[in-house]
Amino acid sequence: MNTAAPSIQKKSIRFRARSFVAFALTPEAPLGEWLRGLDRWIENSPGFFTGRPVVLDLNVLKPSVREIGTLVSLLADRAIRVYAIEADAIEALGADLPPLLKGAKSTLLDGPAASTGRVAEKDAPAKKDDAAEPKSLIIKSPVRSGQSVFHPQGDVTVLGSVGSGSEIIAGGSIHIYGTLRGRAFAGAAGNAEARIFCQKNEAELLAVDGWYRTADDMEPSSRGRPIQAFLDNGTIWIAALD
Repeated sequence: MNTAAPSIQKKSIRFRARSFVAFALTPEAPLGEWLRGLDRWIENSPGFFTGRPVVLDLNVLKPSVREIGTLVSLLADRAIRVYAIEADAIEALGADLPPLLKGAKSTLLDGPAASTGRVAEKDAPAKKDDAAEPKSLIIKSPVRSGQSVFHPQGDVTVLGSVGSGSEIIAGGSIHIYGTLRGRAFAGAAGNAEARIFCQKNEAELLAVDGWYRTADDMEPSSRGRPIQAFLDNGTIWIAALD
């Protein structure tokens, strides 16, 4: 009689670490003013947060746990889904709130307080030894309305036009050999030397290293012509190329 116990095959569970790029909102006091600035940003860039992972950085505002719940609800009313929360002074949050995130590094997105403001900043400068060699991305076809191009490693060159409602986000400079009707974010990973070039400026928004200008804030003389946009002392300058 065979009394040996039957062997049981154990199936292992695989865990993989993955890295994703997420935008971070950093609310500031007074919160009402910050929310009004966020509403202006959403009005100028409708659909920008749709489908994007958003981290809520509360290390500046330092709200209570109850206030965090209210803030998450206010953002949800604006179609902004918070995936995680950064708050160094808080040890734990309830199950009804997004999880706490520790030691994250991401592109920070602040709600604008004025028509020329900061929308992105770097967490810390990368060491030269650790920095990856920048790589350029060349797009040979037009960027159609509603499309989004995100290339944090270097420059982006578009050999056509960029449609309204679309966006180009680059870690370096942006070169558009056609009409720019959408939004262009250069130096998104913290590069103040980045620039935006286009053959015809009809942009909804131009941003360099997080400082931005909307269409309503651009000089009429800069519209409909070749321009470059660059950052100088926290101000976006738009200069003609012809």
